[in-house]
Amino acid sequence: MTREPRMTGGGAPTLEDVARVAGVSRATVSRVVNGIRNVDPAIQEAVRQAVAETGYSPNRAARTLVTRRAETLALVVSGAGDDSPAEQAAFASRVFADPFFGRVTSGVIGYLRPRSMHPVLMFAETPDARDQVVDYLRQGSADGALVVSTHARDPLPGMLADEGLPAVLFARPAQPVPISYVDLAHQDGARLAAEHLLARGCRRVATVSGPLDIPAGQDRLAGFRDAMARRGHPYVPVVEGGFTLESGEEAALRLLAEEPDVDGVFAANDLMARGVCRVLRERGIDIPDEVAVVGFDDSPAAQSAEPALTTVRQPVEDMAAEMARLLHVRIETQEPEVRSVIFEPELVVRESA
Repeated sequence: MTREPRMTGGGAPTLEDVARVAGVSRATVSRVVNGIRNVDPAIQEAVRQAVAETGYSPNRAARTLVTRRAETLALVVSGAGDDSPAEQAAFASRVFADPFFGRVTSGVIGYLRPRSMHPVLMFAETPDARDQVVDYLRQGSADGALVVSTHARDPLPGMLADEGLPAVLFARPAQPVPISYVDLAHQDGARLAAEHLLARGCRRVATVSGPLDIPAGQDRLAGFRDAMARRGHPYVPVVEGGFTLESGEEAALRLLAEEPDVDGVFAANDLMARGVCRVLRERGIDIPDEVAVVGFDDSPAAQSAEPALTTVRQPVEDMAAEMARLLHVRIETQEPEVRSVIFEPELVVRESA
């Protein structure tokens, strides 16, 4: 039978209750609960077990006073736009409509929640909004920033680095900036797509690239072209897209007009691949027997597509969790060292190719 811990005064569990169960002083419990280092690991474990046994919940306001931390991270979606209300509303709509951002948020929350930390969503698509993010961090309202940048000329990563503020990016910055980031081996993923299409027997292959002013768009195109050239296909027709469903549809219409004999298409993300598939179906073109289609990301859009998309998996949730972990470690250790973590892609074969 499990012994119920006796609480002082019969009320909510206190530091004294935890100290008594752990067999240590109240001051030691306070140090462990408030994340102060230089406590013996065995004692830390004893205190953690006592916290679980007693059901003690630390007072967040008191902890903040001790640690001088907000226990909150800013999840910033940054881009480039103007200050008009219409443009700001359009930016927010694009963010919420793209399944990628939902996957990033899920990964971040999955890491932070067990650690009693929380994200605050911020948009930084205008100069004023970027200044607000920097001020928010300077004032200590958040302990650091997790940044998803959507534009090559986005100045926010450089602003954060110049201020020495703790921050980690999702994806390599377009311009060299001394800031940590998490990314995917995009060129390797595009090579997987090329190899799969060629193994299917496709010989007249085209690609719908992502925006070519950002590293992911550039790398996926470069990897695909390189893999095709290494297998004797020096020319690959390219139509640049914008990582949206609509841009995939427009690209497909252009490809069919310019390359009517195309028998394989690599689209640099799943939304564009869905757009390609929609146009092919409307034209009565069989997928994959007449035209095989491969996407990139393995997002929910790939699984719900008709037909279900063969795609290159980008483990966005795992990457976002790693982004949060890097920032958490940076905050805990106060070490400013810049780091990068690169994830490996994986081909997921379904019905479209």
